[in-house]
Amino acid sequence: MPTVRFLDRTTPPHIATLILLAGLSALTMNIFLPSLPKMAAWFEVPYGLMQLSVALYLALSAVLQVVIGPISDRYGRRKVLLGTLIVFLIATVGTLLAPNATVFLVFRMAQAVIASGFVLSRAVVRDMVPGAQAASMIGYVTMGMSVVPMIGPVIGGMLDEALGWQANFGLLLVLGVVVLWLVWADLGETATIRPVTVLEQVKQYPLLLKSQRFWGYTLCAAFASGAFFAYLGGAPFVGTEVFGLSSTGVGSLFALTAVGYAAGNFIAGRFSVRLGMNRMVYLGSLVTVVGLGLLTAVTLAGVHSAYVFFGFTILVGLGNGMTLPNANAGMLSIRPELAGTASGLGGAITIGGGAALAALAGVILPPGSDELPLVLLMLASAVASLFAILWVMRRARKLGLSG
Repeated sequence: MPTVRFLDRTTPPHIATLILLAGLSALTMNIFLPSLPKMAAWFEVPYGLMQLSVALYLALSAVLQVVIGPISDRYGRRKVLLGTLIVFLIATVGTLLAPNATVFLVFRMAQAVIASGFVLSRAVVRDMVPGAQAASMIGYVTMGMSVVPMIGPVIGGMLDEALGWQANFGLLLVLGVVVLWLVWADLGETATIRPVTVLEQVKQYPLLLKSQRFWGYTLCAAFASGAFFAYLGGAPFVGTEVFGLSSTGVGSLFALTAVGYAAGNFIAGRFSVRLGMNRMVYLGSLVTVVGLGLLTAVTLAGVHSAYVFFGFTILVGLGNGMTLPNANAGMLSIRPELAGTASGLGGAITIGGGAALAALAGVILPPGSDELPLVLLMLASAVASLFAILWVMRRARKLGLSG
């Protein structure tokens, strides 16, 4: 691993910079979730329309990731990150000044450029270290980053009740300025710049898309994340409309999933090298399926409680925390010289699927619904993730590969 000196941009970045960069991306996605019902009332629109601020954000994140990866392979991680952070700050100001829901949604979609923080923090890790070491380091990065979304909805709910929903976006603006300075001061270039055009980079996609293992890792990550994104899309409704919780109450219970995610990331960081990427992904997927299977059984048995519903999502977070760092490292290991491209393309498919499931969660939860439709959607997505990693393991055995 190359020498790293904090706040010295002539060297690769310190792990703290990557954690905060990825953390801002995660926080932008979820800090305002407890405010969604009140935001719908503020703009005088249905909850389903306001919930599009999640689905549309994820959809545009997916589109952007298709090009962010190749652009960063061509021009470098540092330039792309600085540029997207500036656009993010402008978009955040726009959300604060929006006079109606339409304008808000436009600027909310523009905030999706912060997805570069998630995509490129992974690519930077893969630039710095190889193989299973990358899975381990990504595990530690995402474990640290999970602390931010763990407390994000809690802070968001408190800010909403004390100052209104706008306070959430005000906090994002301040944190965006801090992270922009940190990236400028600390993140040295890690990519080996390749003198080819972005179009030529995009033409490399078939090299990835022809790989069954790339598809297996990508679909595994997509469906594992899909269970969580469906939860993001539907849990605010379930918390407020089904269980009658306040914004602070919903935000506090959201933290349970992140607690599980942090624990799963720790396990991934600690044991991925020893157990191998594929085995860790399999175990994580199995934990998620078992957790959601138990929640489905309890719900069908007539047990309807906020603490039961949100409590079982600890296992969803635990499973995803074990699965995602290794599935992401697996994507990037197929063609290491195309790490940025693979991160962007894999991320686009993952986030695009998440956007669809988040939107579907809003559709299947009409007024008067209980939590069961959301639970079943999450379970179906988790089962698909388990089948995807079994496909990867079968393919790896056929090719005589370890991991």
